[in-house]
Amino acid sequence: MLAKVRKSGAPVVMPEAVRTQAGDKIPAPVEVLANGQKKDVAGVSVEAVPMYNLTRGPAAGQLFHTKGRGNGYILTFGDKRVYIAGDTEPTPEMMALRNIDVAFLPMNQPYTMTPQQAADAVKTFRPKIVYPYHYRGTDVNEFQRLVAGEAGIEVRLRRWY
Repeated sequence: MLAKVRKSGAPVVMPEAVRTQAGDKIPAPVEVLANGQKKDVAGVSVEAVPMYNLTRGPAAGQLFHTKGRGNGYILTFGDKRVYIAGDTEPTPEMMALRNIDVAFLPMNQPYTMTPQQAADAVKTFRPKIVYPYHYRGTDVNEFQRLVAGEAGIEVRLRRWY
């Protein structure tokens, strides 16, 4: 899939876990970022935000995504900040975000957020525009209803699948 959308020589940003799993399948250039790291990549500021589960997992005592393994990312284009959450529940790091122009939030149960959790998150960190994504089997209209009326937050629904 990556080969279909990647322009030759374009850098790919990923966490170490993905790099380790992919091995040599992803040709250079590759930029590996750990949670909290920030780097300019091809003229774009990229900040790795921890993405993980707080409560959900495949079995008691296990989580689908553990802290430190994966990243969401804030991409800064000039004065615009775009947050792509990754597969995550609403973490303290997400709730502490500020000055986000566009946010992409997942609502794929049981792996990520419920519509209520996603709505609570955007009401806290207040992106100007939010796109729900990765929402198979989730009622994104419920998310839109929960955010409706929040001044300064626009929900944009698109066909993800």
